[in-house]
Amino acid sequence: MNLNLEHKSALVCGSTQGIGKATAFALASEGVRLTLVARNEAKLKNVIAALPNADQHDYIIADFMNPLDLKSKVESYIQNNHGFHILVNNTGGPRSGAIIDASLEAFEEAFTQHLKCNHVLAQLTVPFMKEVSYGRIINIISTSVKEPIEGLGVSNTIRNAVGNWSKTLSFELGRFGITVNNVLPGFTETERLNEIIKIKASQAQTSIEEMTALMKTYTPAKRFAKPEETANAIVFLASAAASYINGVNIPVDGGRTKSL
Repeated sequence: MNLNLEHKSALVCGSTQGIGKATAFALASEGVRLTLVARNEAKLKNVIAALPNADQHDYIIADFMNPLDLKSKVESYIQNNHGFHILVNNTGGPRSGAIIDASLEAFEEAFTQHLKCNHVLAQLTVPFMKEVSYGRIINIISTSVKEPIEGLGVSNTIRNAVGNWSKTLSFELGRFGITVNNVLPGFTETERLNEIIKIKASQAQTSIEEMTALMKTYTPAKRFAKPEETANAIVFLASAAASYINGVNIPVDGGRTKSL
């Protein structure tokens, strides 16, 4: 299947590690011109240098704890460079822990990082998408949108807020040739998963190796995903081939989620 992405541009957030980085490589391999967003300039430069057609790509240094700064930088970039056909919203997961123990600050931080910043970026990128009658907003969230995950109280709460924001946006933008979808990764080999395994192992008073083996049994695939497997789903949703897929949650979890 030819995804016909050669002349598209994408803004990819959280793109120096994990699923965001894998998505950058997958899109670049399809000929997409990328602008990466992350906090660490050295890591951004390293990723771009390794991408296919490295000279076509660019980056923006921004912190998702500061949505106004993010807005200013992306707005200036669009005014001085170009708009985006594709927006991949992605940032680090909220703090782990039981919801009853969560501080108000933890909720506020997560809401800022995941919903406020997604909203800012959608507002900045949608005008160009409307102009060219082509847009793809893809939010990397979590399977907790469908089934809450024990020990991730703040994440469960905020991820669902993002899911409903996304669904509402899909109603409003569909007539302009813009789709809005959520990709829900399951257990994926990332730094975030390593953190969760360490916490669970400590709580269960077991080893990291034993907890890893146990968690792999939770999915019918009996293994963790590679970030590239989630990236493949994102690239498809970014393409014209997915033009009639809108407003949905797509788990990429090896079948772990029990609900339909």
